[in-house]
Amino acid sequence: MPLRLLQPPGWKRPRGYANGMTGTGRMVFVAGQVGWDGEERFADGLVAQVAQALRNITAVLAEAGAVPADLARVTWYVKDMPAFRAASAPVGEAWREIMGRHYPAMTVVGVRDFIDDGALVEIEATAMVEREPA
Repeated sequence: MPLRLLQPPGWKRPRGYANGMTGTGRMVFVAGQVGWDGEERFADGLVAQVAQALRNITAVLAEAGAVPADLARVTWYVKDMPAFRAASAPVGEAWREIMGRHYPAMTVVGVRDFIDDGALVEIEATAMVEREPA
């Protein structure tokens, strides 16, 4: 596996993300994915949009011959931070169901709005892939 967790000595290990990752390989940059399907229909509600955005990320990764375990960094942009905090348990469940138990370096940022009306979350990602696509 090309990725290695960066965990400074003496630091408490974070839950649900890594402080940092390093690795080698081809870099795959996934643009911000919102919670809509291929027909640009938004899922209903924050958790459903998170799940759809994560599925969209996995689809883009697959085009590069990558999988969620190749993710080095994920940035979340959230329109309603209190709603996101309140939904942390089901959001975590969606992450584990779609992405597995791989927790890359992550950042969550509250934003005022998105270019796509109806979007509640947008997630971008960077992966490092050791193998070439098939």
